[in-house]
Amino acid sequence: MKLHAVNVGLPVTLPSRGGLLRTGIYKRPLDGRVQVGRSNLEGDGQADLQNHGGPHQAVYAYAREHYAWWAQQLERADLTPGHFGENLTICGLREDEVCIGDVWRVGDTLLQVSQPRIPCHKLAHRMGLPDFVRTFTQSERCGCYLRVLQTGKLGAGDRVTRVERETNPMSVRAIFRLRLLQPDDPVATERACQLPGLSPEWHQYFAGRRLAMTADA
Repeated sequence: MKLHAVNVGLPVTLPSRGGLLRTGIYKRPLDGRVQVGRSNLEGDGQADLQNHGGPHQAVYAYAREHYAWWAQQLERADLTPGHFGENLTICGLREDEVCIGDVWRVGDTLLQVSQPRIPCHKLAHRMGLPDFVRTFTQSERCGCYLRVLQTGKLGAGDRVTRVERETNPMSVRAIFRLRLLQPDDPVATERACQLPGLSPEWHQYFAGRRLAMTADA
């Protein structure tokens, strides 16, 4: 994999249906190398810190290849790096190959895959499409969040090298599908509960699902 673009953006307040919307989803590519801290990139920020950001959602990565697919599906020519709110636009990122807990070396940093992205209404606002949350979910082109194990600098053109993988991994797509599209799978749910690299919120969700399925059995 290779880092195609590094994108940042501070929260802005914009008109929305029924009032105003404050969001940090509007990102722009940067030239040069960018400092990565424990909770975000230098020059980046999140508006809703209850649902976005923090150590397990410090950096969001999305595939460069998805842009061509979306451009064709949506018949749009305005999609440029950062349009999906990602910090890192990566060539070769595949949700069915990247696994929860994978550790990547990118520039001076070490980043660990922590969870898929669940889309929200702010992505629909960014795309200008009210139904885009459902469209995005059904596409299974979700990208992934990363926690920062080692701070440092990275920049466009850096190699993205996997240096570690968990013993019994699950792909980002499998976890995304299990939570949002095919939730009634007790075997996969048990596997998800055993993933050390999965973010605490997702662990809690799958532990609750396991308990509910046990009670219904």
